[in-house]
Amino acid sequence: METTVSKTIRTTWNTSGYSEIVRGVLGLDYSLSVVLIGDKRSKILNKQFRNKDKVANVLTFPLSKTAGEIYINIPKVKRDAHLFGLSTKNYAKFLLIHGCLHLKGYTHGSTMEKAEDTLLSKYTTLR
Repeated sequence: METTVSKTIRTTWNTSGYSEIVRGVLGLDYSLSVVLIGDKRSKILNKQFRNKDKVANVLTFPLSKTAGEIYINIPKVKRDAHLFGLSTKNYAKFLLIHGCLHLKGYTHGSTMEKAEDTLLSKYTTLR
């Protein structure tokens, strides 16, 4: 299957390594669309699908057992990366990993956090 990356923002953003992360976490038979969005779109989607009236950093939507969409809010990544001790590039990769784990059925908790830590160290050069 394939991984596609599109964006609804004007910002230039390096997505190198995203396909490798998706293949490593979800496998070769999974089709994923990664969409880079801004605050406005993030808030609209979060309100529409989660009934939360706030900007989200990442939103994950399973479409089937082998397909899904992940929306990453790049302006929020830029604002919040330092809170997690990560570069903006690595924080975006963390959010991609986080979304992929949700698509695999993980829920928030220690098991998911351990998986995130393992995958983050595998797919990033500096934490």
